[in-house]
Amino acid sequence: PADPLSLQEHGLDFQRLLDASAYKEMYRQDMIRWGEEKRRADPGFFCRTVVEGAAQPVWVVSDTRRLSDVEWFRDVYGDVVQTVRVVATEETRKRRNWVFVTGVDDAESECGLDQGVAFDWVITNDGDEQSLDEQLEMLLWSLRGRL
Repeated sequence: PADPLSLQEHGLDFQRLLDASAYKEMYRQDMIRWGEEKRRADPGFFCRTVVEGAAQPVWVVSDTRRLSDVEWFRDVYGDVVQTVRVVATEETRKRRNWVFVTGVDDAESECGLDQGVAFDWVITNDGDEQSLDEQLEMLLWSLRGRL
């Protein structure tokens, strides 16, 4: 999540920062730097912001980027946490118009969970809809069994 006050102060369009556009890329390094500053001051800042004031039997927290985020959820919610990693080959990512940018795509915000995390689930999303549906169905079945 981005700080809405910070976005307003800088005249940024929050919705456009969420897509895969040139607009987002223009501000991406600044957003990463801002996020790093927040995490250095308080490693749980973003995690607490996400869950503040809400209680759910199942949480799907998408797009965690750092080991400290995963550790925060495991510390706070214990055994009910299920970690899911979605992977795609570099070839698939390039077909989806991804282009590697040095200093951005090799930063912790993009690859901080590439090592050191034992994920409960690894979902492959290389464009095979049937395979993706089957993997997601297995995940949902497992989650329903935990309710």
